[in-house]
Amino acid sequence: MCPPGYSIYAASKSAIDAITRVLAKELAPRGIRVNSVNPGATLSEGTLSAGLYGTGSEFEQKLVAVTPPGRIGTPPDIAKVVAFLASDDAGWLTGEVILASGGLR
Repeated sequence: MCPPGYSIYAASKSAIDAITRVLAKELAPRGIRVNSVNPGATLSEGTLSAGLYGTGSEFEQKLVAVTPPGRIGTPPDIAKVVAFLASDDAGWLTGEVILASGGLR
């Protein structure tokens, strides 16, 4: 589920997915891991100032209703995923695109 007019945004996210996989293969011999995070709906300065979330709009209410945790993500939700990927615990992960969306696909 996305707001109208987001085709360019979606296409750019797909390009980042492809670059992530290719760079992971190119840089692995140098010991460099490359992963990316695709955040789902997130309450951020950008989405709030654009009026996407935080307004109680019909779109926002529908989004919350279909997201398993029943809420929109927050920057700390995404930061925790990034922190994990940067940690030694994620040492075996490279070329991965992590969908951090609260279960909304």
